[in-house]
Amino acid sequence: MRTPAIAIAGTLAVMFGFSLAVLAQHAPPPPGWPLCPRCQGPQDRAAAREKEKIDGHAFDPHNLDGVWGNNGIELDVKNVPPFTAWGYEQYQATRAADSPLGIPLSNSKDPMMRCDPLGYPRLFAYNYGFEFLQEKDRVVQFFEWGHNWRTIWTDGRKLPDDPPEPRWMGYAVGHWEGDVFKVESNGYDDRSWLTEDRRDRRWGFPHSDQLRVEETYRRTSYGTLEASITIIDPKVFKKPWTTAGKINLSAGAELGEYLCVPSDNDLFNEQYVFPAAGGGKQ
Repeated sequence: MRTPAIAIAGTLAVMFGFSLAVLAQHAPPPPGWPLCPRCQGPQDRAAAREKEKIDGHAFDPHNLDGVWGNNGIELDVKNVPPFTAWGYEQYQATRAADSPLGIPLSNSKDPMMRCDPLGYPRLFAYNYGFEFLQEKDRVVQFFEWGHNWRTIWTDGRKLPDDPPEPRWMGYAVGHWEGDVFKVESNGYDDRSWLTEDRRDRRWGFPHSDQLRVEETYRRTSYGTLEASITIIDPKVFKKPWTTAGKINLSAGAELGEYLCVPSDNDLFNEQYVFPAAGGGKQ
């Protein structure tokens, strides 16, 4: 039976210091099929970049097509804005439960541990690689983690002032300003987290239904994207929260399928995770 890597990566990596990269291994692809972004090792990446002649390759700055990264850009937790009173209450409510031995079941309250969708913008920070595909009226962003995608509409529509129903991936629109592709989104389901708080792993950063997200993407070379994300949630934070970084093209790779399967996840937690933490079935 396939090992539910989400349970291992989310819990045992903290309890026993295991490497996320090792725990999230995929089986080798069939002959003639490329590796997934996260499956490539340093030698695979170097060989693919040389084969595709990434350095010095001509590019169109208005074309974002390609498979990017082998994981996301972690949110800048060194510059987390101050919480509002309500936001701090929500943050404290995410604190992980402790096992009978006092070991935090990290993170027992994380929606990811229930196989809920990660949602957006969490997938910006944790995605195992993504692919941009540009069409005439939209940009589609596919994520390996969860086999999810979102549509960024570029047909001139505006974001809804009052979204009719919340979405895990939100409502997103985009446009070009010079060589910068700007994305705005809202309407997010507040059951998702912005990210796990990796400073301690006992908490997660929540958001409200007022969350708005602004992103920028700029292709500075054939193999490099400069990206930024700004989280704006006045109900949770007293000011916007911005993170910026660079994303490399995953040459010679294609997205695989990486799903959280609830039945596998529950079985693994019951057989290994909870007993290891000194407790029985939770």
